[in-house]
Amino acid sequence: MTIEKIYIRGDTMESAIRPSADLRNHYNEISKQCKETRDAVIITVNGRGDTAVLGLQDYYQMKSELELLKTLAEAENDVKNGLVSPMQDSFDNLRVSLRERKNG
Repeated sequence: MTIEKIYIRGDTMESAIRPSADLRNHYNEISKQCKETRDAVIITVNGRGDTAVLGLQDYYQMKSELELLKTLAEAENDVKNGLVSPMQDSFDNLRVSLRERKNG
């Protein structure tokens, strides 16, 4: 098994690199490693990176964080483009919408 440091925007992320045969022959070991270290294991095919294996909890967390970043980027873009309104107007519109649903 090889440990390699990967640099992403100034941060260091250590990943274990293993051949695809290890995924077949040592799945339980790789799964345990992902869960314990909370780092990805890179699977290679013919010596080249092919797949990243990540524990399920870490996958869900990463997916949630990416969705949050996407939402924040959209909100920042709205602010830059003047697509905002006073908070009170937003709450008033929400109240009207909720009343219409309740009564409609």
